[in-house]
Amino acid sequence: MAMRITSSAFGDGETIPTKYTADGAGVSPPLEFAGVPPDTVGLALICNDPDAPRAGGFTHWVVYGMWPDTGGLPEGVPTAPTVAQPTLVQGLNSRGEYGYVPPSPPPGKPHRYQFRLYALAAPLDLGHSATQAELEAAMGDMILAQALLEGRYGR
Repeated sequence: MAMRITSSAFGDGETIPTKYTADGAGVSPPLEFAGVPPDTVGLALICNDPDAPRAGGFTHWVVYGMWPDTGGLPEGVPTAPTVAQPTLVQGLNSRGEYGYVPPSPPPGKPHRYQFRLYALAAPLDLGHSATQAELEAAMGDMILAQALLEGRYGR
């Protein structure tokens, strides 16, 4: 079975509800993980807007240090460097802050928000404050599987 990431709030390719954007409460959406390979040691997640005008897009969320049996993330994960339940570490988003940055695209064509889940074969040697680029470099060839959930949002 292939690894999957889903949300009870929106389907793949669907519009992200306002609640999870800067036009609403701005809380992180609930996410569910399934099909994690049995030899996975840890999980990581990156949420990126590839349609943002800056090079490499805009990083909305960097999460790592999750146990393989995490099963998902609840709605409204606190914006702290570490979270105890579920166990995770949050790196820095493009604002230089910890936690989830809700979608806030300029008026016009809707942007894509890509939630990528990574199953890792070894633990990461990262402290707090890792950026998307640093997480991707640290994961290197340790990625066993990955899954994508893409939501859209526009104004």
